[in-house]
Amino acid sequence: MPAAADGTALAPRAWICRATPPASASAQGTSAGPLAGLSFAVKDNIDAAGVPTTAGCPAFAYTPTASAFVVQKLLDAGAQLAGKTNLDQFACGLNGTRSPFGAVPNAFNPAYVSGGSSSGSAYVVATGQTDFSLGTDTAGSGRVPAGLNNIVGLKPSRGLISARGVVPAAQSVDCVSIFARTVATAVQVLESAMAHDALDPYSRRLALASEPFAPAFRFGVPATLEFYDDGAAEAAFREAVARLQALGGTPVAIDFAPLAQVAALLYESALVAERYTAIRSFFDDHEAEVVEPVRSIIAAGRQYSAADLYEVQTELKRLGQQADAMWSCSADGRSEGPPQARPAPPGGSEPHAVGSVGANIDVLVVPTAPTHYTIAQMQQDPVVLNRRLGAYTNFVNLLDYAALSVPSAVRADGLPFGITLIAPCGSDWQLADLGQRYHHATGLTQGATGLPLPAMRAIAGLRKPAMATAMVRVAVVGAHLSGMPLNTQLTERGAVLAGPAETAPDYRLFALQGTTPPKPGLLRVGAGQGACIALEIWEMPLAAYGSFVALIPAPLGIGTLALRDGSTVQGFVCEPEALHGALDISHLGGWRAYMTSLKTAAA
Repeated sequence: MPAAADGTALAPRAWICRATPPASASAQGTSAGPLAGLSFAVKDNIDAAGVPTTAGCPAFAYTPTASAFVVQKLLDAGAQLAGKTNLDQFACGLNGTRSPFGAVPNAFNPAYVSGGSSSGSAYVVATGQTDFSLGTDTAGSGRVPAGLNNIVGLKPSRGLISARGVVPAAQSVDCVSIFARTVATAVQVLESAMAHDALDPYSRRLALASEPFAPAFRFGVPATLEFYDDGAAEAAFREAVARLQALGGTPVAIDFAPLAQVAALLYESALVAERYTAIRSFFDDHEAEVVEPVRSIIAAGRQYSAADLYEVQTELKRLGQQADAMWSCSADGRSEGPPQARPAPPGGSEPHAVGSVGANIDVLVVPTAPTHYTIAQMQQDPVVLNRRLGAYTNFVNLLDYAALSVPSAVRADGLPFGITLIAPCGSDWQLADLGQRYHHATGLTQGATGLPLPAMRAIAGLRKPAMATAMVRVAVVGAHLSGMPLNTQLTERGAVLAGPAETAPDYRLFALQGTTPPKPGLLRVGAGQGACIALEIWEMPLAAYGSFVALIPAPLGIGTLALRDGSTVQGFVCEPEALHGALDISHLGGWRAYMTSLKTAAA
């Protein structure tokens, strides 16, 4: 731990440096742009002009004259840079304790690790200090901290975001990653950050899939899962599988062995030589300045020959061929054929497919991290416990997959649990769409802030699904809103969010008495005599509409609503007789605002 001028130890912290007013010109975003009004932090292995880059090693520090390509893209989009964040030194670790600047604590319990290496970037987002942040992800550093801190970690397809101006860890598989409290914000950032960069040797022009996963999708689950005796994590994952089933998914057991073997190659083969190559000149001259166990891990890269590297690259290709057969289509687009049946994985209830060949899955689902460890535990056994945190992350970049970590639960012990959705390169928007629906179905709050999730946003990069059957638009105003308790009644029927809207100023909204879960009543009172009430419009297959309407209890029903733009839509209305004694909440403008007001009052 570094010392202050008087010799006293500096307290562990998430920030390495903050932008102080007046902020430097390099930290100022434009006054307009898609990210205007949002603040962000960057992991301190990413350059910001005029601000030292340390990579978690003071002896390595240098001051760049230009910002990293991605940082400049975000500034140009209007975001404001708040500062640089702590990390596992040289982005080597998954726990957040391997820094001379101190261990970054978990946002929910400071005795526990934050996850790394992008530890500080996750912490400042989870605690509400910035709207989003940048991390890097080689082995899971953009996902593990998200899962351990109840936030979203978007690990894009490799090369989608330029890594020019980033101190590499293993350059051929590095990704710049995004942390946010909602999927919608992460997507908004990715839209501004992604661009081909001819000066980055690993930048790629990628055509992203524009069709969402089908309403009835198939998700892979490892047939054998290891939680290291953490019963709370195991139970949380069972709940996650059940929630995905409620969203329309069918669980499919897959053979995880090829993926586990790929994960092992990252640190137990000649692939580790790339970590040594990344900082070879500095490391050879300043090895003693590098903390353990980072020093030993990087030094191990010296022992391998070029022949060793070719050998492991061939093995990686072989394992990749095995693993890729689990996806719904082979590389040439042909279906791999019908799967065989076998008992369900944890959380499943029906027979389903198994095996890496012919599994026909659309998305793979794993725990983001299998367990939590305290900072003290991690420091006592830093290699083994760190490796455990990466059990379900290390293989992803090596196999050229995209991934999205989303919050799933807060366990009984108060610690967060997240899941990661994984699919082939180019599936970024598809993962975002499913991840957003999943996150909102949990009913969780944002990070460690206690704030409720806002309304979902449509993923702009996705086309609306082809309408093989007639669709009906239905407006919801209360407990069926995204993130609310009854939203699954929509999603499990294949409904998709069309977007937010408002009623004409002819309605009043009431909080009904004695309803479980709490519900509002919407009443039309006459032209100009009410208020504009916020709602969401969903598109549902007509074939499922009847079963949805059948679930609506009196005094609620479906009627025709007039919208602020002059159009009409089918939506929830209430019988006037039920409103006697109900609380008029029209002045708040909607049910979500009312529920937020209750939380604020309770706090």
